[in-house]
Amino acid sequence: MGKALENLRIIDLTQFEAGPSCTESMAWLGADVIKVEQPGVGDPGRRNRTDLPDVDSYYFILLNANKRSVTLNLKTERGKGMFLDLVKQGDVVVENMAPGTLERIGITYELLKSANPKIIFARIKGFGTYGPYSGYKSFDMIAQATGGSLAFTGAAGGPPTKPGPTIGDTGAGIHMAFGIMAALWQRELTGEGQVLEISMQDAVINFSRIKMRQYYDSGGQEPGRTGSHVAGNAPADIYKCKPGGSDDYVFIYCQPTRGHMWDALCLILGREELLEDPDWSDPVWRGQHKAEVDALVEAWTSTKTKYEVQQILGEGGVPCGAVLNAGDIHNDPHLNERRMIDTMNHPVRGSFKLPSFPVQLDHSPVEMKPSPLLGEHNADVYRELLGLTESDLAELKKEAII
Repeated sequence: MGKALENLRIIDLTQFEAGPSCTESMAWLGADVIKVEQPGVGDPGRRNRTDLPDVDSYYFILLNANKRSVTLNLKTERGKGMFLDLVKQGDVVVENMAPGTLERIGITYELLKSANPKIIFARIKGFGTYGPYSGYKSFDMIAQATGGSLAFTGAAGGPPTKPGPTIGDTGAGIHMAFGIMAALWQRELTGEGQVLEISMQDAVINFSRIKMRQYYDSGGQEPGRTGSHVAGNAPADIYKCKPGGSDDYVFIYCQPTRGHMWDALCLILGREELLEDPDWSDPVWRGQHKAEVDALVEAWTSTKTKYEVQQILGEGGVPCGAVLNAGDIHNDPHLNERRMIDTMNHPVRGSFKLPSFPVQLDHSPVEMKPSPLLGEHNADVYRELLGLTESDLAELKKEAII
């Protein structure tokens, strides 16, 4: 059986993370993603934070699995003409260039539509293509600042804190992938392409909307920051485990409307008498007496490793998660069995493990194919789609078109 998105062709003009995370998610599901890059330079992400000179960085590899790469100088008329020939045979064009970049070289939706009336043009921008901020440049941390996540993250009474995951970049990319699928479905009904856009700021706000609920509930009072603690609940925080390293913690959460979780925790802690105590059995009281609850729980967790705590509580019906760092995730048996951590065979770096794609389709299992080298598929793509010959390719390379 073929892949879920087999025969879907995406012309990829993306770079760094927001755009590549969008197109990669579709490549995981079988789309033919052709990454169009500047000759001799490529996606700047190739050399972003690289550990080896002249070798693609893990940053790039993590964001561009399963794609094909061609080089093409879009600033030349011939290069632009070849690009439009690719568009004629594509379904979607995705870009996340800085504001005005494509317009300055004459690539507009009108031009793309003239080549392919059914083309879907997906644009990922820091602040969108219109509005007072639309001309501003942005990166993930800027989107997180303007989308609320910094204001909602950090210790109580402390300054705003940037969350570790790049939810502005990858968050915008994954949202856009969903939008592209909707546009493709609509095209099946109407026969027409369209323009899609998402701002990274908007994507972060969508992730922040539940925290903003507190603003509406209170009639305009800011939610503030509470650190790791889920406000009003206990236990609902991180708790120390042995041997006491920087990541030796678990998060335990007894949902206040699910009394059986607290009951199960009391039994595991050997504190059955608390089940009959009207105060300790009251989730509101526990939320108001967080320090007492936390001391009770941590007196037990600190005698065990985070994995032991997770197993005991997990098997006992109490929601609990060990705080896993990068090494823990890389070696976790559960993640390896599920192939969320899988092996990539890279043509330069060799074999190594890294995260795969989280969605599993039983009729279309994802495969881990390496990110492409710069221009690796020039011959394949240009022969297959444009009918070019070896002499054509040699001439184009000589003229710095590819």
